[in-house]
Amino acid sequence: MLAEAITASNALHGWLESQWTGLFVDRNPLLVLTLLSFAVHEVVYFGRHLPFAIADHIPALKKYKLQEDKELTSAEWWKALRGVLFAHYLVELPLMLLFHPTATMFGMRLDAPLPSFGRMAAETVLFMVIEDAFHYWAHRALHYGQLYKIVHKQHHEYAAPIGLCAEYAHPLEVIILSMGTLLGPLFYTIATGDFHVFSMIVWSVIRTMQAVEAHSGYDFPWSLNKFIPFWSGADHHDFHHQNFIGNYSTAFRWWDHWMGTEGSYRVSRARTALAKAEREVAAAKGKVKSE
Repeated sequence: MLAEAITASNALHGWLESQWTGLFVDRNPLLVLTLLSFAVHEVVYFGRHLPFAIADHIPALKKYKLQEDKELTSAEWWKALRGVLFAHYLVELPLMLLFHPTATMFGMRLDAPLPSFGRMAAETVLFMVIEDAFHYWAHRALHYGQLYKIVHKQHHEYAAPIGLCAEYAHPLEVIILSMGTLLGPLFYTIATGDFHVFSMIVWSVIRTMQAVEAHSGYDFPWSLNKFIPFWSGADHHDFHHQNFIGNYSTAFRWWDHWMGTEGSYRVSRARTALAKAEREVAAAKGKVKSE
């Protein structure tokens, strides 16, 4: 079984490598990288939101919605979509265009061989830790004074967000928080002299999926925070949107724990759990009496 898995993994890696190499034959690498990065981002961003959009129309899943009584109006949904497309095409696309020549200048590789799956996974975990630290402090700073009023307030127009709202933000906020995603790979490239742009695309896919999930408004029994205690997830970030303070982390909860900025979240969730338990006990007693 293990040998078969390794063989399949090697075959997949070889196929990806040949496809990757073929993309650049007789083509401008800057143009290919920019368009590929942007296309992947759009597919992942809207594709990751799709299951949550479908869940909105399945009554049996409503119990997993964090703010059951809150629904976006049609006008709010279209406003979010317009804002997201503005950010994607007029802010993020130019950033992608600028990032790749800068990274290549510092030594990022384009050619074969691709890094192993294990190495890409390890790099992604490292970048998640770096991005999470950057995001915590940058996000917390955006909640102060004029930075909140001028920049971050736009993102908080949605107190009960959906996945589509993940990148609904002021252009300056998009640029500032994008730095957390970009700086890790840049520093890694400078430090090691051996980083592949394919790994950058993998990392951006994971980061985009995580951001959309955090804004989804759903906390399922199979959500990642049920298996990784220090994972933030939608439950953690939805509380931030609902209360406009605390829970500044993006992926992991440890910065909020260390800095004491999730105390109200823990108290609120403890009260919710207690109330739920009391309702279940009362329902069980009522059932026994009726029998």
